[in-house]
Amino acid sequence: MEVKNKINSLEPNARQRLLETATDLFAEKGYAGTYVREIVEKAGVSKPVLYYYFQSKEGLFYAILEYASDVQQNVLNEIFEASGTVFDRFVYLYRRVYEGIQQYQSLYKMIQSLIYGPPQGAPEYDYASYQRQMFEAVRRIYDDGVSKGEIRKADAEEVAFLVLSLIDFSLNMDQVIPESADPQRPERLLRIAFQGLVP
Repeated sequence: MEVKNKINSLEPNARQRLLETATDLFAEKGYAGTYVREIVEKAGVSKPVLYYYFQSKEGLFYAILEYASDVQQNVLNEIFEASGTVFDRFVYLYRRVYEGIQQYQSLYKMIQSLIYGPPQGAPEYDYASYQRQMFEAVRRIYDDGVSKGEIRKADAEEVAFLVLSLIDFSLNMDQVIPESADPQRPERLLRIAFQGLVP
C-alpha cells in the first residue's frame, strides 16, 4: 500500500497518461516498433511506474484493448436502451460510433491496423471480438424490431452485414479520403437500404 501511495503521489494520472501515450505510439508505429523507453519518456513517467501498473509492455497493450472493448460495450448499451424505431437506433448507432472515432482516433487507428494490417509482432488477441460484438448488437436491434412488427422479417444475418457494411465503408472512406467526408451519408444509405424492409 505504501508503494502504491508513493507512486500515486509522485505520478498523478500516470496510468491514464501511459494508456494514452502507448495508444498513440502503437497507432503510429505498431506494437513491435514501439519501445518501453519511448512510452515512458513521452508519458513523463519512469519505467518502474509502467511496470507497477501493467507489469510489461504486453500488459499495457492488453489494458488498451480491454479499455477499447469497454468503450464499445458502453456505446452498445446506450443503443440497446435507446427508444425509437429500428432505423432510428441504427442511425444512432452510426452517430455514436462516428463520435467515438473522433474522440478516440488513435485507438481506432491502432485497432484497425491490428485487424486489417500485418501482425506487427503484437501479442495474441481476439481482435475479431470487436466486430462480433457489433454484429450481435445489430442482429439484436433488428430482431427486436421484427418482434414489434415495425419491420418485415428477413435474414437477420444478412441485415447485420448490410448495416455494418454501409457504416464501416462510410467510416473508412472518411479516413482515407477526408475531403469527401460526409457524416450524413450513412444515414441516407441506411434509409435507402431500409425501404425494402419496411412493411
